[in-house]
Amino acid sequence: MNSSNSYTHEHFYLGSAHDENAKRTLWVVMLTVAMMVGEIAAGYMTGSMALLADGFHMATHAGALGIAAAAYAYAKRNAKSQRYSFGTGKVGDLGGFASALILGLVSLGIGVESVIRLFQPTEVEFGTATLIAVVGLLVNIVSALLLGHGHSQSHSHEPGHEHSHHGHDNNLRSAYVHVVADALTSVLAIAALLAGRYLGWIWLDPVMGIVGAVVIARWAWLLMAATAGVLLDQTDEHVAQEIRELVEQAGDATITDLHVWRVGPEAHAAIVSVLGNSTTNADTIRERLKPVHEVSHLTIEFRAVAVT
Repeated sequence: MNSSNSYTHEHFYLGSAHDENAKRTLWVVMLTVAMMVGEIAAGYMTGSMALLADGFHMATHAGALGIAAAAYAYAKRNAKSQRYSFGTGKVGDLGGFASALILGLVSLGIGVESVIRLFQPTEVEFGTATLIAVVGLLVNIVSALLLGHGHSQSHSHEPGHEHSHHGHDNNLRSAYVHVVADALTSVLAIAALLAGRYLGWIWLDPVMGIVGAVVIARWAWLLMAATAGVLLDQTDEHVAQEIRELVEQAGDATITDLHVWRVGPEAHAAIVSVLGNSTTNADTIRERLKPVHEVSHLTIEFRAVAVT
């Protein structure tokens, strides 16, 4: 007699690179915190407001990266908990959404401060500020290299870009976007500071700040849209279309209701309601859907056509 355990399964939908990405993110958190502490300490010792400002700016990124690291830990620790009907595969998307909100606030802060400085120029210590920006850029380059391998596997060509038919770790993407955004602000700052020091273009510093704020805001919006879609169980049209074709191509069954949504970076769930004739049944439909490797949790509701 078959045991009932043979018909049960776990809802373990974490990404295949979950542990590796968690370690990478933790390293970046430590790098960012070290940079933040160093800048704030140096700012107090030298009396440099530029150092203090950049240090507290780094604190926001450290907080967002900390959210990403915490999301990895929580998802792994509760992956087999019965409290979550479809596992904890979407915890990373929740962390990514929170990080996107923080990134949006950072871009808003940069934009407001830049506009104020455009109309009310302040004295800038070009030498000290340039050194800070260069060190910050180096830290971000190292961080980007740590996160870059995992991020490149998501097949994204820009932060927040979504290809629905591939697996995505939006938690890693959020960490990567924060690092890239910080690197962008460092590059723009270096260019503006050098132009201000050697060409006298003081106005370029706030202008570059505005440009950076707009670019970062766009990345935040794209990341927010991608993660919100997962959190709201947005239908994955690519997978849904594949299911429709496989079920209905023989002409003996019709899908009356279909739900397909992401439950993890590399996993989908699907509920397929089918109306079929006497030659088909739920097992037939399940067999037809075996090629849809994206679906890790499949529920089939089958109803036979009444014979008159």
